[in-house]
Amino acid sequence: MVETVGRRVRLAQQHPSALLLVAQLVAVLAYPFLDQSRAGRAIIGVVGMVVVLLALAAVRRTPALTWVALLLGTPALVTTVWEAMDPTNDTIVLVNAALHAPFYFFVSYGMIRYLFHDERVSRDELYATGAAFTVVAWGFAYVYAAAQVIWPGSFVGAGGDAEQSWFELLFLSFTTLTSVGLSDVVPVLAHARSLVMVEQVAGVMYIALVVARLVGLTVTRGTRR
Repeated sequence: MVETVGRRVRLAQQHPSALLLVAQLVAVLAYPFLDQSRAGRAIIGVVGMVVVLLALAAVRRTPALTWVALLLGTPALVTTVWEAMDPTNDTIVLVNAALHAPFYFFVSYGMIRYLFHDERVSRDELYATGAAFTVVAWGFAYVYAAAQVIWPGSFVGAGGDAEQSWFELLFLSFTTLTSVGLSDVVPVLAHARSLVMVEQVAGVMYIALVVARLVGLTVTRGTRR
């Protein structure tokens, strides 16, 4: 039993990007069940802290600077729970978004550098490909949350609501980044639309970078043979 636990711990240490990816997807699935009560929001806060900690662990394996991630992520741990307990306070929402957005973008930068830092692709780098994508989506969701506080009415939902929850903004971010166009949340103000356009470009560039990386590795291997 102890040996099995030890093996799983070592596996987790070897693949922090996989844990980060799984944690984010679990958070997405769990959010609708937990957002309706104070206790549920507290759990969301704890889950958010776990995601931040896993992101920090993932950055440690990348060429990015760990101290920068710590500088951004440490206060984000506090504001994550703070916002979960008082999600209607615009000041808290804005501060939380201002901390999380640069943190997640820096984590995604580290993971992209991780993908390009050598001429082979490890299993953890493959997990990092998916984790980096979801991290960018989360980062833009926080950008949208900040924009909604600064420019009220930036986004409108299908029901005509002028203020969207963070989960709805996350849904908008995922649909924008993947270019599937399925979101019923629409940016209506110029500032919001400009941010959405930036995310659309980021999504296309990310796919292009990953494809170019895999093609480049294939060509390199073929040349060596």
